[in-house]
Amino acid sequence: MSPLQQLATRAFVPVQSAINTGAIPGALLGIVLADGRRATLVAGQAQITPTPIAMQSDTWFDLASLTKVLFTTVEILAEVATGRIDLAAPLSTLLPDLRQYDLGCWQRNVTFHQCLCHQTPFPAVAPLYTYGQDPQTLRAFILQREWPPGKAVYSDINFILLGLALERLRGQRLNEIRPGWGLSFTPPIAQTAATEFCQWRGRVMCGEVHDENAYALGGAGHAGLFGKIDSVLDFAQDLLRGTGFHPDMLRLMQTPQSQTRTYGWECAHPGWSGGDHCNPSVIGHTGFTGTGLWVDFTRAQAWALLTNRVHPSRHSNSGIPALRRAVGEIITTAQDLV
Repeated sequence: MSPLQQLATRAFVPVQSAINTGAIPGALLGIVLADGRRATLVAGQAQITPTPIAMQSDTWFDLASLTKVLFTTVEILAEVATGRIDLAAPLSTLLPDLRQYDLGCWQRNVTFHQCLCHQTPFPAVAPLYTYGQDPQTLRAFILQREWPPGKAVYSDINFILLGLALERLRGQRLNEIRPGWGLSFTPPIAQTAATEFCQWRGRVMCGEVHDENAYALGGAGHAGLFGKIDSVLDFAQDLLRGTGFHPDMLRLMQTPQSQTRTYGWECAHPGWSGGDHCNPSVIGHTGFTGTGLWVDFTRAQAWALLTNRVHPSRHSNSGIPALRRAVGEIITTAQDLV
């Protein structure tokens, strides 16, 4: 067994324990090095109900908020690199109808920088889907809603608006844009891990987005992307190598803009999901369904933990925050795998 496979096996111990106790149905853990070496482990169930289905090494996952960094951040920063988006400019440069009945409101001055770095007064989340399911009308509602300002928090609204701006710029819906690395908005249902039994939709979600707002919008900037472990690791490997990314994009994704955030990504800080032994170069992001990716530029390695922890319900104690940290601690305290 190679040193990398040994490390993956050690890091998988808490994951297997969580599966054995029923905290999560199943999981895939993968570690990749910049030189291309990788190791993956799989266990548990892709679906428990209505029919048990075993997790496979090529199972697709609803990546949830990893959409923010694997897709929306990449697409926005690509436009920044070409000069078609100015990070300091307000979203209203691409969304002139944003709160168009109150031209002096604060929302019209919110910038691309603020949204990407979660520095806006928007709320963390809102049940937008309860206002209707017609995608076009719901987009108009979001743009015209008088959002009550609050303290800056990590917010889905930031990336929903970034997604709307990207749609305007590209002249197409987000789910019509083809993401890279084998990622997709339309995964093969039979190969996709189930998420929650949705009380609103009346069924177990499998192959359709778990996030209600993304579902109602028919594509959104904060959630909706699906992928396999190898696709997520391919993305991370390209980040480590700098392959396919404009140098400015790489710099912005790695440069802290606050104690906890870069552009799009979270940066290493005490108590975060990657564990407390991460060096300052590590960036990462998690997804509500139980997914996560962390990239360590100093050690030239990255790891992804993909689980379906919300299956069959989000209303259970999956222990996912502690599990992510436990895996991260094992990986970041291991000796170099050069």
